[in-house]
Amino acid sequence: MPMPAESLIPNASGLITSKMMNYLGINKLEDLFSDVPDSILINEPTGIGRSLTQSEVEALYSEKLEKNISFKLSFMGGGIADHYVPPLVDELVTNQEFYSSYTPYQPEISQGILQALFEYQSLMAELLGMDVVNASLYDYASALGEAGRFSVRVTKRKKILLATTTHPERKAVLKTYMEPLDVQIVEINREASGEISFDELSASMDENVGMVYLETPNFFGVVERGIEDVADIAHSKGALLVVGTDPLLAGIVKPPGELGADVVIGEGQHLGGYMSYGGPSLGIFAVRRSFRHIRQLPGRLIGMTKTVDRRYRGYTMVLQTREQHIRQEEATSNITTNSSLMAVRAAIYLALLGPDGIRSVAEKILYNTEYLKRKLSDLPCFSVLFENSLHFKEIPVVSEIPWGEVNSWLLRNGILGAFQVSKLFPDADSTGKLGLLSTTEKHRLADLDLLLRLMEEVCS
Repeated sequence: MPMPAESLIPNASGLITSKMMNYLGINKLEDLFSDVPDSILINEPTGIGRSLTQSEVEALYSEKLEKNISFKLSFMGGGIADHYVPPLVDELVTNQEFYSSYTPYQPEISQGILQALFEYQSLMAELLGMDVVNASLYDYASALGEAGRFSVRVTKRKKILLATTTHPERKAVLKTYMEPLDVQIVEINREASGEISFDELSASMDENVGMVYLETPNFFGVVERGIEDVADIAHSKGALLVVGTDPLLAGIVKPPGELGADVVIGEGQHLGGYMSYGGPSLGIFAVRRSFRHIRQLPGRLIGMTKTVDRRYRGYTMVLQTREQHIRQEEATSNITTNSSLMAVRAAIYLALLGPDGIRSVAEKILYNTEYLKRKLSDLPCFSVLFENSLHFKEIPVVSEIPWGEVNSWLLRNGILGAFQVSKLFPDADSTGKLGLLSTTEKHRLADLDLLLRLMEEVCS
């Protein structure tokens, strides 16, 4: 016998609670959390003090926020970097149509957002040298997880070869995605240059490998120069090559799609987006034109068509292989929502800059990286890892002085310093002396020289 609807209205009274528990067949409210491991359950209220009024909470927040240390420049690597956002991106993306159109299921009233997402897909495909780009995923890491599941579906194989230079957080997400599928992940070491080892990759390749994955630039900022060779090795055994990349790098070097990659993934947050504590992000997912690949694409795809009389152009969602829309066993992912607003920001950013503008930004980043790397190598207390390789944006720096001391000195002078690799990823830095610095097109020569001067002062 179903309960009357009014009994389901949230109510903490004993009578209603008792009725709800009887209906659910439980003896106490704690039984509602029986699926949660005991190790993470809190059995008694935490000591956070008495309850506060709204005005008291606001005053407390203001008091806490006043303790924050502000900085003028960020050189912190290892994640989201500080890029310039043209003001026109903010102006255009705040149109009400973009903010309100979460899911454009009804094309007859959603042509604006549908066209914007179609433009994002087209611009990104051109930039990466790929054929089909979906309407975005959550972030770089979830795109890698989806790429792993994509490779299993397409190749029917359960072995992945992964470069050790993959960002540790993305590597962890991939392993989480693969665990339920019982997929074997084998890591391929790097050469002295910081690039993937061809010999080890060749030795590990066999007919069971479904996916070879590497990043360019990788976790240490090194640009992989042998992607075509890696593609040949992967394809020789029928495996897919998946390349993770910074889309801005494609503005100055051949994009992964022209180097033999079957799938290209990446992070697009910095294409017209702000750092904002790391998010929101924009996961890029691109594949080659193949029915087998497109049908297995995670997420959603926006297509363009024409009216029956061929007079008008229209846009609509053409693929969304989520379990709520199709048979569960046919679903490719539970993700068919996407980062629409971030995709629109990226589309506006790419359209504003055009090919020449993207190239100009990429060149500025490359010049800044090379300048900073060369000057850092001249400092007495610091050395650059993989110094003779090509770096883009990220520079791995070994310090003879604890990075905690260096960063404290920099912060006192308004600079957010290096990311200390061993603090979060001890396996990626056995020395405990490695820091990642990052530079972008926002940094002027005077900013770079200020950083170098302050780091030199730490040495003295």
